[in-house]
Formats: sequence, structure tokens, C-alpha cells
Amino acid sequence: METIPDENYSAGWEGDRPEPPRVASEREILTSTLDWHRRTFELKCQGLTPEQMALRAVEPSSMSLHGLLRHLTGTERWWFRLQFAGEDVPMLYYSDEWPEQDFEDTGGDVEAAWAAWREECARSREIVAAASLDDTGTSRRDGEPFSLRWLLTRHIAEYARHDGHADLLRERIDGRTGH
Repeated sequence: METIPDENYSAGWEGDRPEPPRVASEREILTSTLDWHRRTFELKCQGLTPEQMALRAVEPSSMSLHGLLRHLTGTERWWFRLQFAGEDVPMLYYSDEWPEQDFEDTGGDVEAAWAAWREECARSREIVAAASLDDTGTSRRDGEPFSLRWLLTRHIAEYARHDGHADLLRERIDGRTGH
């Protein structure tokens, strides 16, 4: 067999989401793949009410789409702005007293959370556009340097992992599936 029939492939998710190029520069492949995963997460959450966004997966997990949204927003800021670019901005949805605030406190305004996520993604894109893949940031955890190339790869993995969580959460909410 040389080809697989179209009906044997898993269904794609509906919505505007350009595929990353298969042949391009390293930077273009990394940034477009990250944007594809960002958009995948956004599409998985489209059309849901705030109550549906806050629906938890299964006990004892505190995971919800709203919590993932807040987590990914904080992750964008933490890695790109605070650690890579060295900006002096407060952390989002985190404190030493409440480290799991992003997942546990989903009573906030979902639209405000989406606006914050879009702002952080836009700022991350600006930081990436102004830097070389070989430029480095410093880990606040251990003081070790990391390259932008490493950060983009790590962030793609972060979104891919959470896109999988979003798949399960969305299927539980209304039965919708697709990659």
C-alpha cells in the first residue's frame, strides 16, 4: 500500500490554522510550529461558556480549560519576558503562598484571561523577532543559561502537552474531537 485512504486519517479541528512549513529556515519552522500550537489551544476552547471553560477534568485534578489558559499565559510571561528578556514584570497567576493559583482559581473573567494570553503571546513574538536563536536567557531556578532555540523547542512541547489536555477536556464538555 502506497497511500492511506483519507477516511482513515483522524479528523482535523475546524478553524483557521495554517500548517507550519515542512521546508523552511530553523527559525520559521520553530516559530510557526509554536504559533500552530497556540492557535490549536485557542480553537479547542472556542465557543465555550465561562462555566464550560472552568469545568474540571476528573477528581482529583484541578485542570480545566480556563486553568490551562491562565497557566499558558503565565508560562509565556515567565519564560519569554522574565527569564529570557530579563524584564521586570510581575508574575501572573502565581504567588509563593498559592503556587497553583493558575489552575485552582478559575473564578475570574474568561475574556480578560484571553486578552492577557493574547498580550503575552504578542510580547513573546516581539522578543523572539528581536533575538538570535543563539541569544541566551538565564534560568531563575538554577542560574544556568538557555538559548532562544532551546526555549522555542521547550515551549512547543509545553503547548503540545497542554493541547492534548485540551483535547480530553473538550471531548468531556461536548464530545468534540479532532487534531
